[in-house]
Amino acid sequence: MATRILPAVGDVDAVRSITTLLSQLPDAEPVAPVADSTQLIDTLARLAAESVDELPEVVVVHERIGPVPALELIREVALRFPAVGVILVTSDASPGLFQAAMDYGARGLVALPLSYEELASRVQAVAQWSVGVRRHLGSGGDVFTGVGGTVVTVCGAKGGVGATLTSIQLALAAQASGRSTALVDMDLQTGDVASYLDVQFRRSVVDLAAITDISPRVLADAVFRHDTGVALLLAPGEGERGEEVTDRAARQIVSALRSRYEVVVVDCGAQLSGAGAAAVEMADAALLLTTPDVVAVRGAKRTVRMWDRLQIRKAEETTVVVNRHTRGTEIQPPLIQKITGTTVAATAIPANFKELQGAVDAGRVHELDSKGVVKQALWALAGELGLVKVTEGPQKGGRLRGGDRGSVSFRRRKE
Repeated sequence: MATRILPAVGDVDAVRSITTLLSQLPDAEPVAPVADSTQLIDTLARLAAESVDELPEVVVVHERIGPVPALELIREVALRFPAVGVILVTSDASPGLFQAAMDYGARGLVALPLSYEELASRVQAVAQWSVGVRRHLGSGGDVFTGVGGTVVTVCGAKGGVGATLTSIQLALAAQASGRSTALVDMDLQTGDVASYLDVQFRRSVVDLAAITDISPRVLADAVFRHDTGVALLLAPGEGERGEEVTDRAARQIVSALRSRYEVVVVDCGAQLSGAGAAAVEMADAALLLTTPDVVAVRGAKRTVRMWDRLQIRKAEETTVVVNRHTRGTEIQPPLIQKITGTTVAATAIPANFKELQGAVDAGRVHELDSKGVVKQALWALAGELGLVKVTEGPQKGGRLRGGDRGSVSFRRRKE
């Protein structure tokens, strides 16, 4: 059987030399190379959505791949696509880098300049390993084989605009519809998810920060299983410990959660740390909450411009959600879209704090009245984002699986 090999190489000259050598290997079937980390993950995700058997046995990652660094990319591939063996091609063949590559999930390392014999030996060994893993998967082993969950980040244009409440309700809607869901409080210094849900906890996101290999068991020990079924990974009780969660740790944590849950909602708060920035960069959808007032909209515009300058996320890839919306306000969603240069969600969240006050004060926001306009709008937003499963039926509208009506109807994501 031919070994399918996917090169991930950004350098033009390196592409030519690697693909030439790969085409000369016995029983090798090189596929079209990808030029950056985003294209690699998207390609593997598309193939995995069809079947694990459609994935290449071997991925060859060049050291100068970008924008995600090579080792970080290897870790994400290893976590999301465990049946794929990764080989790192590098000019630094030192024992230190070799050990680091193995720790990040690589199955082999090949030194530059490339040697036919060394490359052939590594590819053959990694391909055999990959075939063995797939045989194990076929026998029903408890190994994640899916494309990876959907990650949604929720940030506030300024403090107090409703990012935490929105994050919680999006997670509840996804879980109620039958999707396994994790909610992460990445507002590391002032996170309030635990207060909103009235939970006492011992472990937090900080407990995962120093772990280089987050196994399913380690992850399960760190999360708190809420009564609603949502898995909570909470901010530390001591805000100063939030500094322990680096951007690298955040990438590892989000990747590990993505590999175990269908939906991962990350509350990043209003002050974006390095960890929050890493989460926003990795997200499938990045929401920016604002209220329809001058100060908040200016804050949204400032945040969008900062993300663009830091190359975290482009304005057109950001979705602004308007909270506390009323028909009488002078600042309406179309104006906010024009000011920020972003996409504005079709679902606006109406202003009705009276509906929320009792549940917020009691720390029971998961018990909001399903007939309330705020909850209905937030769950409709979950439908607009494609986070919920909609049960098809003859009646109009949609009902979430589990018997809780979130909204009158759900918008479907365009395929």
